[in-house]
Amino acid sequence: METLNLKPLEPFLIPFLTGPDKNLTIEQVTNQIFPMWTYSYLAVLVPVFLLTDWLRYKPVVVFQCLVLFSATAMLLWCNGVPEMQAMQFTYGVVTSCDIAYFTYLYSVVELKHYQKATSYCRTAQLLGYTVGSVLGQILVSFELMSYNYIIVFTLVLTAIALITSILLPMPKTSMFFHQMRSASGETDGEGHVGTEEELQNNGQKDGVELDGSKQLQQIPESGCGDVLLRLWRDFLQCFSSRTLLIWSAWWALATCGYNQTVNYVQSLWEYVEPSSNFTVYNGGVEALSNLFGAAAAYKNTSTLISSLQLVNECMSTSMPLFHRFQIAAGLNMEHYAPVFGANTFCALVLQTIITSVVVDSSGLGVDIVTQFTVYGANFSIIALIFFLRGLYTTMCPKT
Repeated sequence: METLNLKPLEPFLIPFLTGPDKNLTIEQVTNQIFPMWTYSYLAVLVPVFLLTDWLRYKPVVVFQCLVLFSATAMLLWCNGVPEMQAMQFTYGVVTSCDIAYFTYLYSVVELKHYQKATSYCRTAQLLGYTVGSVLGQILVSFELMSYNYIIVFTLVLTAIALITSILLPMPKTSMFFHQMRSASGETDGEGHVGTEEELQNNGQKDGVELDGSKQLQQIPESGCGDVLLRLWRDFLQCFSSRTLLIWSAWWALATCGYNQTVNYVQSLWEYVEPSSNFTVYNGGVEALSNLFGAAAAYKNTSTLISSLQLVNECMSTSMPLFHRFQIAAGLNMEHYAPVFGANTFCALVLQTIITSVVVDSSGLGVDIVTQFTVYGANFSIIALIFFLRGLYTTMCPKT
């Protein structure tokens, strides 16, 4: 499944769109095409979250591969701004389906292994991004393939991921709609959804354990209203903690700024040094940021920006993990989904506001340099607020 993250063209998307293949301007790409990803992601996030659980993960994983194949094919064969906007909208649907991949893994591992599984998944994701970026850089630098042939190669990788997803086993349970509960009415393992295999290993028959100890049985499928009510209660319970609210606000604000930076940094590189004038090293920069988070020393302005981007991505990759640890430290495992889902939704709402006002051509539609000035101000304000709070906490400890 990690072949989904092998996207050798992604670091070179701007040079491809603004080059002779598509003949789009940097303003069209930045202010008209890219904003569609943010709008799409926000629009389908909640429905996909609920459908993922109701359909028990695997169908959404397969659907993600199909949609990614469609988006990649549109990138290859379609031209013009409306077509590329449709491609970005489709890719936003792909991104929203990422949750299916993680929740599928959670459905087949025990509760106590959730954190380890998350760590392995994140590592595999970064490794996939790194390999894809390195591969793309090699293909571009040595002129082994044109951009169009790189897209064809990506389609082959996506097809392999699609076949793999079809072969995945179908989970019997899910986190909210299809649960296994103990005879006492509690979910097994303090929120863990028992799998069919676990029931069999415990010597159960027809959903009830035979030895008379802890009993697990499959409960009737929950309705959408019941699930939404449960999620709302979990939300209120979790966010009644002031500490959790503060860390969640930090995570949402930082994620919003990070996503905007990553989405538009290629436009900044193209503005400073047009790719038609020199060999681009976007793939190398993204590979290093994913794998090491270290900066490389170059001798021109564009690579200075690339080096700063390396530092930014390194910090932005590690800090959310720290934030997640701080948030998760006070959470029961069964509350992970509503809390991090709410945080992601809040980050997307903030990102949509910034995109519609600052980036979108129907709003201010400012140039890329001004955009990054806004993003820098966003990070500065976040840092100032939490620095002052930390200073206040240090100087005025609770008695």
